[in-house]
Amino acid sequence: MKNMKKIILSLLFFISFTVVEAQKKDAIAKFYLKRAYEAIESRVDYQSAQFDFEEAMDRIDTIVDRQIASLGASIYYELHLKKPTIEEKLQFLAKAREYSKLYFSLYKDSTSEEYLTNTGFSIKIGESTEVLEQELEKKRQETLKKQKELRRIDSLKTVWQNKYNSLVFETDSIYKFNKNNIALYTKNGFLGIINDVGDILFEADEFKDALVFDGYIILKNRVSEPTKIYSFNTNNSEGFLLPRISDFNPLSTHYGTVMLPRGNGLLVTYPNNAYKPFIYDLNARKVVQFNKNLQDLFKDLKKADKIDKYNKDDQIKIGKNWYNFGGHLGGGVYPLYETENTKLFGFLCSLDGSVLRASSDYSAIGTFYNNNFQAISGTESVWINQNGTKLNQVKEEAKDYLGNSEIKKLEAGGFHIMKEGIIVLGEEKLEKMSLFLQKFPKKQ
Repeated sequence: MKNMKKIILSLLFFISFTVVEAQKKDAIAKFYLKRAYEAIESRVDYQSAQFDFEEAMDRIDTIVDRQIASLGASIYYELHLKKPTIEEKLQFLAKAREYSKLYFSLYKDSTSEEYLTNTGFSIKIGESTEVLEQELEKKRQETLKKQKELRRIDSLKTVWQNKYNSLVFETDSIYKFNKNNIALYTKNGFLGIINDVGDILFEADEFKDALVFDGYIILKNRVSEPTKIYSFNTNNSEGFLLPRISDFNPLSTHYGTVMLPRGNGLLVTYPNNAYKPFIYDLNARKVVQFNKNLQDLFKDLKKADKIDKYNKDDQIKIGKNWYNFGGHLGGGVYPLYETENTKLFGFLCSLDGSVLRASSDYSAIGTFYNNNFQAISGTESVWINQNGTKLNQVKEEAKDYLGNSEIKKLEAGGFHIMKEGIIVLGEEKLEKMSLFLQKFPKKQ
């Protein structure tokens, strides 16, 4: 019995406490509701009214008073007008609609002025919601449209970037273009030939050295004593391999010193184990032969007191020494070789009879063109006249580039060839990205 009494007393205490707390919560809720009404009626302060209303709602389990529902609808409707975004406005209108629906669930007298007023207010909430939802949908569609446009532009940018990468001329360096729009390029230590739009005219895969002059390019498989030579004429973009040097002289194993090609198309080299230079006509693609009767030439030279004697073995004597006659470089300059071996002794200048020694003057002389020769003095290339006097630097005929291609070295390696801001490579072209995008306007 005692335990039962304790349980009954505990239940009575709990019920009493719950009733007291409920009464207390109800009193506090009424206090906040009163303040909410006052905030609206005296100051039109819906922000404060919202705070007090929500404090009251925290203490009310279920709204049974239609006036409270109407108050909530009014507060949230008025406050939605001040919200900065459509989304926030719709959130407050949803709360307003919720309280408005609650009002009509609590009050059914459709003939009363109060009911009609709240009906109009409910319609107003619905219309405002519809307008905002339309705005939100429009905004959403605009966002989707912008996103679609951004995706389209990103796709075009990717296309542009891929083409940008594909138009890279992969090489180590590009030399200056000449007047025929042609230049050397290097790749992996080899030399090749391109034009000023990046067309490869000769692959860089075999030749390691080059001589460029007067519109001709001479590629050599070795810097010194080459065994293979390729000639390219930039005036007509034609190239070919020179004959093997052994075809010129069976005892020769390399071309020796190779002189600059000249504007007349002649190339001079000094092969080993030979009694004369290798003179080649790059235009006719044949070895240049000295066709004049040597005995008649020697007779004329002796008569002009340029040599002292000559014999039937095509040898001439100057002073006390005999020399093998080595042909004609043009301009009256004749190479002289020693008779005991194939060593080049020097050059006879028939203009004044002077002899230029290979050991002390010039170790090699090129062909005569435009009243000058190229000559090698020690390690230096110089220009001389017909008696060996040094001249000023001779201008290369095909040196000045007149085109508009520019070479742009890329940080990632390789080069872009630019023409007036457009990247070119062969027949492919790519304008700047901004101009590229303009070619694909947005569809309306």
